[in-house]
Amino acid sequence: MTPPFTRILRDMPAMTPFVGPETLERRRGATFALRLGANESAFGLSPKARAALTAEIGRTNWYCDPEHWELRSALAAQCDVKPENIVVAEGIDGVLGIVVRAFTEPGDTIVTSAGAYPTFNYHVLGYGGRLDFVPYREDCRNDLEALAARARATGAKLLYLANPDNPTGTFHGRAAIEDLLARMPEGCLLLLDEAYAEFAPAHELPPISGEDPRVIRLRTFSKAHGMAGLRVGYGVATTRLIDAFNRIRMHFGVGRLAQVAALASLGDDDFAAGVVREVARGRTEYEALGRELGLNTIPSLTNFVPFDLATNEKSDRVLARLAERGVFVRKPGIAPLNRFVRITVGTGPERAALAETLRAVLREF
Repeated sequence: MTPPFTRILRDMPAMTPFVGPETLERRRGATFALRLGANESAFGLSPKARAALTAEIGRTNWYCDPEHWELRSALAAQCDVKPENIVVAEGIDGVLGIVVRAFTEPGDTIVTSAGAYPTFNYHVLGYGGRLDFVPYREDCRNDLEALAARARATGAKLLYLANPDNPTGTFHGRAAIEDLLARMPEGCLLLLDEAYAEFAPAHELPPISGEDPRVIRLRTFSKAHGMAGLRVGYGVATTRLIDAFNRIRMHFGVGRLAQVAALASLGDDDFAAGVVREVARGRTEYEALGRELGLNTIPSLTNFVPFDLATNEKSDRVLARLAERGVFVRKPGIAPLNRFVRITVGTGPERAALAETLRAVLREF
């Protein structure tokens, strides 16, 4: 006989934040020719990161530095804060788990947008929190005023916002984020997920501070740096918050190779800038493709573009037809976003192949 599961686990629905393309490939019995659904970078690793990995491969028998000191020091210099203002974890997903664990008691209310990044919801439910959802606006943008109002009305401890947004690609500039912070109630922490920050105008990102207790900034090496498979993310917050997170984080969660590669990539500004430029070129091509096919697209400041198929039913059918032809893409599941199919910006040849396939699929309708 095993002991009973916790009440939180017994009451939780079975859920997986994302069904991976590998799972879908096993179900369909074939690999995808185009992998454009997970917003991974199509442009690989920095040459400096590759060289660092090659040099370090012989030391994989050693544990990583559990304090991530060199990486945190480099990040602190880039962000103009102290290393004590930085926590490193297994991607932004890992940082989200730490923050939710630190602040969420069973029954606490946590506010987010309905249809936003589901891994955050996964963590909240795992610690017994109660999710309070605010719908996206009809123009598919996060409703910042409604989010702040709901946080005030519910006494929420945490408010989650991705900016630039996933899954829509929309962006709120510096003034809007500062206004959101001013509207939030005391005792509520803003989790500002900036996974796609490199693709946004730098002057429109609020300045990073290690002194503002109202917000934690979340960043990742998964997108512009092309390191999704190595799992490196970080948060920037006050030393009081980081001290608390250090009590509960997985100290060996970010492995030796991941730390070495992230540090090297951080020192290769030209590579990341090149990725950002190529993604911008690809977004322009996707927008032109949408016009050719009579499909609206959401102006995006990420590495993906949402295509508007007008209805949830049609977007479901297009998604299925693309999968039958070996193209992996994803779509949001909640209105008003569920009429869109979200497509990652691939390489030039991948974009050309996607365009040809999408034209063929839409001819069937």
